[in-house]
Amino acid sequence: MTRDARPTLLIVSQTFLPDPASVGQHMADVAIEMARRGHRVRVYAANRGYENTSLKYLSRENIQGVDVRRLPLSSFGKKRILTRLVGTVIFMAQAFLVALFTPNLEGIFFSTSPPLIGIVLCIAAIIRRVPVAYWAMDLNPDQLIAMGKIKSTSLAAKVLESVNRFILRRSALVIALDRFMADRLRPRASLDGKLLVMPPWPHEENLEAAATDAPNPFREKHGLTGKFVIMYSGNHSAANPLDTLMQATLAFKDDADLKFLFVGGGTDKKKVEKFVADHQLPNVICLPYQPLADLKYSLPAADVHVVSLGQEMVGIVHPCKIYGAMAVGRPVLFLGPEPSHVADILQQHDIGWHIAHGDVDGAVQAIRTLKTTPREELVAKGNRAQSLLTEQLSQNKLQKILCDRLEAVLGPKLSKGST
Repeated sequence: MTRDARPTLLIVSQTFLPDPASVGQHMADVAIEMARRGHRVRVYAANRGYENTSLKYLSRENIQGVDVRRLPLSSFGKKRILTRLVGTVIFMAQAFLVALFTPNLEGIFFSTSPPLIGIVLCIAAIIRRVPVAYWAMDLNPDQLIAMGKIKSTSLAAKVLESVNRFILRRSALVIALDRFMADRLRPRASLDGKLLVMPPWPHEENLEAAATDAPNPFREKHGLTGKFVIMYSGNHSAANPLDTLMQATLAFKDDADLKFLFVGGGTDKKKVEKFVADHQLPNVICLPYQPLADLKYSLPAADVHVVSLGQEMVGIVHPCKIYGAMAVGRPVLFLGPEPSHVADILQQHDIGWHIAHGDVDGAVQAIRTLKTTPREELVAKGNRAQSLLTEQLSQNKLQKILCDRLEAVLGPKLSKGST
C-alpha cells in the first residue's frame, strides 16, 4: 500500500459527526470540504456522545474522505462539572500528543470544543512550527463572567483571559461569528489581516421548506396536525434563557389549538421539563434533540421559531438557531437584547418579531398576534427569511469563504497538496 505523502491538515474537536452537537457538525463540514478539495484531513474527536454519553462511536472511520479517529475516556457528558472537567483534561492531553506526532503536519484547525483546546494545540504548533486556525464559537471567560459563575477579578478569569490572548496572538486565522464577537476579540490581540467575521451556516441539505399544512410525519407523530405550533429547537441553557416564553405559555394553558414545542437538550432542559410538569401544561411538548436527518421534518413542523439570546450574551455566543428557521422558510420570535445580531436582522428585514427578556405581557400579546396573523403574511415573512439566507448566508457561500481562507493561511505545502 502506497503511503499518503500529502501534508496533513489536523482538525481537533471533542464533538464530531455523527454526534448532533452543532460545533461538531460545522467542523465536519469544513473537514469534508477540505478533503473534497484534495487535502489529507485527519480529525481527532471524543469516542462518546457530547450530550448522550451512552452513544459510543467507532474508534476509527473514514467519513467522505476524512480520516476520523476517536479518543477514549475523553467525554463523560455535561451533567456534572467534575466529570466534564476530567473528560476535557484527558481529551486535551491526548490531543496534545497527537498534534506532536501526526506525520507530515502542515496546519491545525480547532474551535471551542472543548473551550481550552487551543492552548495545547498552539503549544504543539509552536513545537511543530506550523500555523493554526481558530474558529471562535463562543467566548470565555466572557460567558462564565456573564453567567455569574466567576468574577472578572478572579484568578480563573485572569488565567482564561491570558489563554485567550495567547491563542489569538498565535493563530494565523481567527473566525468570529458576528460583529459583536469581533468587537470583543479585537482589543485582546492584533488581528489585522487575520480576522474573518462570518456567521455559521445552516445545514440546508437536511432542511426543506414546506407549508405547515403539507404532510409531515413529525406533525402527525406528535399530534400537531391542525395546530398552530411555536417551537424552540436547540440548546437549552442560561445563555439562551426561555423563562419569558415559559411564563407566557401559562396564558394559553387552555388553548387546544396552540402547541409549544421545546426540542433539544442542554443544562436547562430539565428546568423546562419541571416547569411543564409543575404547571400541568397539556399543550407544551418537550422532546430531545432530533437526528440530523430528521430536521427536515421537525423544523418545518413549526409555524414560528423562537430564537433566544441572553441579555449579557451579545458577542459571547451566537444565536445560530435563526438560520435553521430561515432555511425552512419560517418567521422568528426573538427573545433578547438590542442591539444584537438577530435584532440587526429583524431591523433590516421583515422576518419576525422582537420581545425583551422579562416582558411576559409583551410575549403573550406577541403570541396572540402571531396566532391571528393571516397565513399569507406569515408565509411572506418566511419567504423573505429564506431568500435572505439563500442570497447571503447559504452553506455553499459561507463554507467556500472559510475554506478559501483556511487554505490561504495553512502554508504553501498544504495548498500544493490540493488537486
